[in-house]
Amino acid sequence: MTIHASTRLSTPAGPVPADAPAWNRQRRSQMPSHRYRDAFARVDIPAADQAIQRSWPANRLTSAPLWVPVDLRDGNQALAEPMDPERKRRFFELLVTMGYKEIEVGYPSASQTDYDFVRLIAETDLAPDDVTIVVFTPARRDLIERTVASIRGIRNEVVIHMYTATAPVWRDVVLGRDRAELAELILAGGEDVLRLAGDSPNVRFEFSPEVFNLTEPDYVLEVCDAMTTLWDAAPARPVILNLPATVEIATPNVYADQIEYMHRNLARRDSVILSVHPHNDRGTGIACAELAVLAGAQRVEGCVFGNGERTGNVDIATLALNLHAQGVDPMIDFSDIDEIRRTVEYCNRIEIHPRHPYVGDLVHTAFSGTHQDAIKKGFAEHRERAAALGRDEREIDWRVPYLPIDPADLGRSYDAVIRVNSQSGKGGVAYLLETAYGIELPRRFQIEFARHVQRHTDAGGGEATASELWELFRTTYLGDITTGPRLTRYDSTDAGTEITLTVDGVTHAGEHPGVGPVEALTAALAEHGIAIEVLSLHQSSIGSGADTDALTLVEYRDGSGVVAWAAGSNRSVLAATLDAIIRAAQRSAEASY
Repeated sequence: MTIHASTRLSTPAGPVPADAPAWNRQRRSQMPSHRYRDAFARVDIPAADQAIQRSWPANRLTSAPLWVPVDLRDGNQALAEPMDPERKRRFFELLVTMGYKEIEVGYPSASQTDYDFVRLIAETDLAPDDVTIVVFTPARRDLIERTVASIRGIRNEVVIHMYTATAPVWRDVVLGRDRAELAELILAGGEDVLRLAGDSPNVRFEFSPEVFNLTEPDYVLEVCDAMTTLWDAAPARPVILNLPATVEIATPNVYADQIEYMHRNLARRDSVILSVHPHNDRGTGIACAELAVLAGAQRVEGCVFGNGERTGNVDIATLALNLHAQGVDPMIDFSDIDEIRRTVEYCNRIEIHPRHPYVGDLVHTAFSGTHQDAIKKGFAEHRERAAALGRDEREIDWRVPYLPIDPADLGRSYDAVIRVNSQSGKGGVAYLLETAYGIELPRRFQIEFARHVQRHTDAGGGEATASELWELFRTTYLGDITTGPRLTRYDSTDAGTEITLTVDGVTHAGEHPGVGPVEALTAALAEHGIAIEVLSLHQSSIGSGADTDALTLVEYRDGSGVVAWAAGSNRSVLAATLDAIIRAAQRSAEASY
């Protein structure tokens, strides 16, 4: 057998450790692991030798913390191409719609775009009255002044979030200050914040000792207590102390011990909102956040799907839906998770991984026949139990094998996914069409097409061949439709696009200045009461070589809110795309008759 590997790789050939059991034959590798120290050698772990004081392992998660999405600031800083104003506004509106009540909106001293977005909130009614606006600033006077200037006139409650890195390596290498000098700098920043914004009744304060998890516990406690004293933290005007795992360094239980130490020892504890901001360098950010809440944290900062620098910030969607799966209301609405995903992907210009918890295209897909069989039986039992109880299926306890929650809670259907993949186990609908005809089908389109395939195979009682699947595809998506509008002509120039439609036997021509053919066609359809919102476009080809037709698949939402797919085919990619949009309009019209 030939093993192909990178020339840099070598099979571990060092000695088997002397203390290894006989059943473990792993050998030492060439990785220079000796260069790194574990967390216990780098910082004191408060509860490591005080296990009797550790109470978090016995606690349970029974309610949601206050979620604070930082996508518009921390997440935005992690993007190769930061959000433009339109994307930032769209993301903010999504967060509000989902139910977030405290949102970090930007770093106004870092860029004009962020400053202008904060001013937009101040000068419009973009933020509902019950949403708290958070702005971020370093502990530096000129940047604090610009931050305070950005929030002038905001009617909402505002949190000014000041941060400074406190860990020894950052003090020595980055800031060049000892403990006393850095504490003086932090307090000076806190005094500037208080002087500039302390008289504003709608403004509260937040402090983050950045890299908290690598900072000496006694020092971070000293600095945090000094800040709550300076800002006169009180139950009526609490101070947020945010304790970031800026770079993950240890297992989540270590972070929980650090949080519980602060929770137990902070002064003015009843006047402090204890917050955490885990990152995901070790891939355990979610576990760190969950254990931190068990240890006393009341507030969690993160990003909707975990976007952030390096391996990301903590993933609020997973945290919230983990609570949902345990019977705890997450206090945030994920009931249309595909729409949330589409918006986040558009704003971040980053696709969500298909195996991402809860939101990925494949998370409710079972390729294993044994899994599929168990899930099908679970659905059958669920329906039978609902009928026996005389209750709606959405109201009874959920206990379907392999599915921690009902996909319908997220606006998804499982049946179509399992049917597609049940056939994928025998070659697969998508596999057969791609290998026989070169057609690439996006995952969400496979879900819709699977319904047609299932009806076809149920009626015939046999396995569908590639030619049968293509014929079914062609008749379902490319066949003639007698109802609805028709595109008679289009002409596109640099100045705009002319669209000629035939609707109810009458021909209408219209100019659409400054837009391309796709936007012009949807606008022309809208003028005749046919609403088609294009959600995504997927282009493929039929066959291979030069003599092929283009195939465009369009995911759309019609005027009644139904999300579906349509297809168009032509030698021209543009013509195929316009054909798909017209078919979407025709299918919508046909469904309304």
